[in-house]
Amino acid sequence: MDVLRIDVCPGLGSLDGGPNSALAAAQVLAADAWGADRSWFLHNGSTAGNQIMLMATCHPGDVVLTSRNTHKSIVSGLVVSGARPVYIRPELDPESHIAHGVTPEQIEEALDHHPEAKAVLIVSPTYYGACSDVAGIADVAHRHGIPLLVDEAWGAHFPFHPSLPPHAFSAGADMAVTGVHKLLGAFLQASLVHVRGDLVDGDRVEVVAGMVQSTSASALLRASLDVARMQMATEGEALLSDVIALAEDAREEINNHPRLSCLGKELVGNHGVVALDPTRLVVNVTGAGFSGYEADRVLFNEHDVAVELSDFANVLADVTIGHQREDLDRFVAALRAMADDPHAQQLSSKGFVEEALRVLPEQALSPMEAFHAPQERVSLAQSVGRVSAEMAATYPPGIPVLVPGERLNPALVAHLQAQVEAGGRIVGPSDPKLATIEVVRE
Repeated sequence: MDVLRIDVCPGLGSLDGGPNSALAAAQVLAADAWGADRSWFLHNGSTAGNQIMLMATCHPGDVVLTSRNTHKSIVSGLVVSGARPVYIRPELDPESHIAHGVTPEQIEEALDHHPEAKAVLIVSPTYYGACSDVAGIADVAHRHGIPLLVDEAWGAHFPFHPSLPPHAFSAGADMAVTGVHKLLGAFLQASLVHVRGDLVDGDRVEVVAGMVQSTSASALLRASLDVARMQMATEGEALLSDVIALAEDAREEINNHPRLSCLGKELVGNHGVVALDPTRLVVNVTGAGFSGYEADRVLFNEHDVAVELSDFANVLADVTIGHQREDLDRFVAALRAMADDPHAQQLSSKGFVEEALRVLPEQALSPMEAFHAPQERVSLAQSVGRVSAEMAATYPPGIPVLVPGERLNPALVAHLQAQVEAGGRIVGPSDPKLATIEVVRE
């Protein structure tokens, strides 16, 4: 009942967002907590934050460098902003089948070829917890006089414990998105976008934030952001120390099983990764004879264990301030029981997974151009050589396999078909079963 009482109209008194409002004071506290100059509360998740970052720094036709393993919300930001992406291929880990980080050297090379670029946008950490060299990339971007934008949606906890990777602003970022609802205590949809320094116009961010969000903002979501900030500012290090200890104990137990492996510190220094979030448990299950999708179903249906995501080779579990040791014990026990199943068969090689991720597709049009172009529907099998007008991503993690404006090739089509056959949830296309796809009319 108390929650319902504070679900009030945002136009009332000190809630309205004016300079002397409670919202303004809470945003100042958030900026201080995350090391920013200015922060804005978001009530449409980190999706709104990514759209704001692109719209605040790019005009239609402007070039932005971005890693190809971006979240689907960045693609939607490209569509609404009209920015023209130059994709940087992330380093692929052949053991986990995961695309991880991008390097300063890749950004430098791309800027040498595209000096007209207006911004660099990277995802760090990735959904899997892998962090790129944000400091090195920031140095490169700043030498070229452009801002570094960081989708740090999965790193909201980084500023609050010394054993976690450096957060975006401590590494020199100019703008960042923080998904406080993901691993901290805010309600779903409650996120932040921040600015630091003078390479991004904070007043323009203010205007854009008002454009892409509802004018009927939820006081509940805003209040949850302030409470989550307060909790981290006052208790964060102690709470996160327990989280890290739980996760590391579980990681060690998982790695002690001969048919399971959990990503850890051995990844650092490889595949563009300079740090790894220890609270993310990425478990490769192929040695036990399962795909990640199969393991997800077994864990849920036979052990009542739900994981954050599954892919071809892995399942991922978050460890958060809401978890207890018994939760991790149950997760590890379920993994072990599954891996000890004598009926599981060793999986065959999935070489097409790497083939589809190793080579960037040809970008024939910008995402905005393709999205608004005349279109027609063709079968996926007949789409090779055509330019996609739609996005297709497995969710989670929501990394697009196909982006509007890219020309479909045999490896991409095989990858998409395999995702559907393996049970991946496809989001983005108008036909979620991907029997057909919208392409640009020739």
